[in-house]
Amino acid sequence: MNFLRLRPTPPTNLALADLVREAYRQGDFALVIGGDCSILLGALAGARYAGPLSLIHIDGHSDFRHPGNYDPEQSLGAVAGMDLALATGRGETLATEWPGVSGPLVEDIHVVQLGERENRDEDFAWPDVNSTSINRIDVFEALAIGPAAVIKRIGDTLNRVPDQGFWIHFDVDVLDQAVMPAVDCPGSPGIAPDDLVKIMTPFVADHRCRGMTVTVFDPDLDPDGRFAATIVGIMAQLPFPIRLND
Repeated sequence: MNFLRLRPTPPTNLALADLVREAYRQGDFALVIGGDCSILLGALAGARYAGPLSLIHIDGHSDFRHPGNYDPEQSLGAVAGMDLALATGRGETLATEWPGVSGPLVEDIHVVQLGERENRDEDFAWPDVNSTSINRIDVFEALAIGPAAVIKRIGDTLNRVPDQGFWIHFDVDVLDQAVMPAVDCPGSPGIAPDDLVKIMTPFVADHRCRGMTVTVFDPDLDPDGRFAATIVGIMAQLPFPIRLND
C-alpha cells in the first residue's frame, strides 16, 4: 500500500495523478492523505488509468459549487467546495479536463454522496445537486437508516457496473464537530466514527477499490494531537488490502 502526502496545488495534482497511476501499475492500494478536497481530482485522474470509475464521496458537504450556481465573475481562489462538481465535469476546463481522460473523471450516475448536512437549509449553496443523478444520502438520512442500509445503498450504486473500479473520498468534516473540530468547516450533526468504520470497511476491502483520499484535517487546530488520533483510530480499523495485480 502506498501512502501519498501532497499539497493540493494544480501542478501537484498532476504529479499526484502520476503517483496514483504508478501505484496501480505496481498493484498497490493508493492511500492519499492531506490537503483540502482538491486532491481528489488528481487522485481520480490517476485512478482513471485503469478505466472508468465510480466514487464514494463521504463529506459533510457535497462540494458542488460551480459556475452554474455562483457568480463566475467572483474570484474564489480555491477549489475547496468545488471538488465534486469538477470531478463530474462542471467548472473550469483547467480542472475538468485531464491528460488521458475522456469526459468527466466520474459520471453522476456512478457517484454516491454521503454526509451532506446543509442541504435542508433554506440558503443551501448548491441546490442543483438535488436534480442530478448523484445518489445522495444526507447525514440526516444516514443517521435515520443506520450503517447497514447505507452500505446497501452504496453497494447498489457500485453494482450498476459490477466490473468497474471505484475510489473512496473521506473528508473528515463528515464527523460531528464535537468529535472533529480541527477542520475549516466543522458542523453538526455528523456520522459517528464507529459507524464510518462500519460503512467504509466492506468497500475498502473490495478488490475493485483503487484507492482512497483523506482530507481537510487541520493540524494547526489540533495542538495536542488528540483529533489526529481520532482519524488514526478510524483508519487503523479499516482493512486496507496489500495485493498484487494479475
